[in-house]
Amino acid sequence: MGVILDTSIFIAAERGSFEIMEFIKGREEEPFGISAITVSELLHGVYRADSEKRRLIREAYVEKIIESFPIYSFDLRVARIYARLWANLAERGIRIGAHDLIIASTAIAAGFLVATFNTRDFEKITGLTIEKLTK
Repeated sequence: MGVILDTSIFIAAERGSFEIMEFIKGREEEPFGISAITVSELLHGVYRADSEKRRLIREAYVEKIIESFPIYSFDLRVARIYARLWANLAERGIRIGAHDLIIASTAIAAGFLVATFNTRDFEKITGLTIEKLTK
């Protein structure tokens, strides 16, 4: 099964508390990728940097991620899954962040699981396989 890497993984790696390559080691046959919304979240962190030096460091880090992993788009198939999941959650009175729902929809559309440190919202999504990571 393939893996969509959640934003929390890249943040932990940037902070030095997680090693992405160690996580992937031994799983080279599995496809790994990221959702387009994860790219947006990471770039948001670039633009919010508190200094020019920090912005440049973050920007280089994000560009390396973009070069290293396939990016899965929010296309019509993902949009249909997103709408179905959103309606199902609303019917049950559950609200989760739109970005996590896009990441989950992307993973389901690709037949992948989501690897994350933050399972709180992902656990509420029926049909999503989650790989919970710990630091």
